[in-house]
Amino acid sequence: MQVAAIDVGTNTVLLLVARRGADGRVVAVREEATITRLGQDVDRTRALHPDAVLRTNACLSRYADVIRDHGGVARVRVVGTSAMRDAAGSEAVRDHVRRLLGVAVDVISGVEEAELAGAGALSGLDVAGPVLVFDIGGGSTECMLRGGSGSPAVSVDIGSVRVTERWLPSEPPTGAEIALAEREIAARLAPLREIATAWRAAGGSGAPVGVAGTMTTLAAVALEMETYDAARVHGHRLRRAELEQVVRRLARLPVEAKRTVPGLHPKRADVIVGGGLVALACLDALEASEVIVSDRGIRWGVAERLLEGDGAGAASL
Repeated sequence: MQVAAIDVGTNTVLLLVARRGADGRVVAVREEATITRLGQDVDRTRALHPDAVLRTNACLSRYADVIRDHGGVARVRVVGTSAMRDAAGSEAVRDHVRRLLGVAVDVISGVEEAELAGAGALSGLDVAGPVLVFDIGGGSTECMLRGGSGSPAVSVDIGSVRVTERWLPSEPPTGAEIALAEREIAARLAPLREIATAWRAAGGSGAPVGVAGTMTTLAAVALEMETYDAARVHGHRLRRAELEQVVRRLARLPVEAKRTVPGLHPKRADVIVGGGLVALACLDALEASEVIVSDRGIRWGVAERLLEGDGAGAASL
C-alpha cells in the first residue's frame, strides 16, 4: 500500500508519497518541497495574505496531480500547522483541498505537530536511548522527548518567518537587531530547558535531532552543497561552533548575496538568519554542543501513521 502525506507549513508545503519497505521502515516513493510562504505577514495581521493563499493553492493543485498521476496511493492526509492555526482566512485553503482530494485539512495542535515531527525525524536514523527532537518551522518551534517517561512536548510561537518579520527588518540585519532577536528568542524558548531536564533524568545523552528546512539548509550550507543531497544531510552532525559560524557569515550578507550561497535555496535567503538564530538558541536551551540533522519530519510521521492503519484525518482515494 502507498500513502500520501502533505504538510502545509508556514514557509513550505511538503509532499511525501511512501510505502512500507521490506525491512518494515517507511520508504519514500516521491518527495516534493515548495516554498509558498503561507505565513506572509501573519504575525502582524493575524490573517492569511491573499497572494500567499494563491501560491499555496497552486502548489496543492500540483501535488494533487502528482498523487493522481503517480497511481497506487490508497490514502492521503493533509495537515496544517502554525500559519493555519494562527490566522484567519484559512477557509480558502481548506475548501481548495477538499475539492482537490476530498479530504479536510487537519489543522493540528502544536503538541501533535511536535509528536509527528519527532516520529518522522527519527525515521532512518540509528539513534539509541531517549532522544530530544526539535523542529524549527516558519511560525513555530516544537521540541519533544522521544522514549522518555511521558514523552513531554512543547510548541513555541517562534520560527524563521516570525523572527524575521518581528525583529530583523533590515537586510542585512544590524547588530542591534540581532542582539534583540537573540534575547527575545532565548526568553521564549525557555520551556525547552524543562524538556532537557526530563531527557537527562530519563538517561538521555548525546546530541539532539534537529529537523525541518532551517536545519537542513544550514547543514547544506556548512557542507557547501551545490546540489542538495538528502542522503548526506540526513544524519549529519553539525557542531554548534560550526553552526554559529554559518549563521554569522550569512548575517553579514545582503539578501541578493545570500541567494547565491551554495546550499541555500534562494526563496529561503530572507529568513535563514532568523531561523539560524532559533537553531542556536535551541542548542543553548538544550545545553547541546552539536545537533544531528534530520531531512525528515511531520510528513514522515503522518505517513507512518497512515501505513499503520491510523485513519484519523485521512481519506481513501
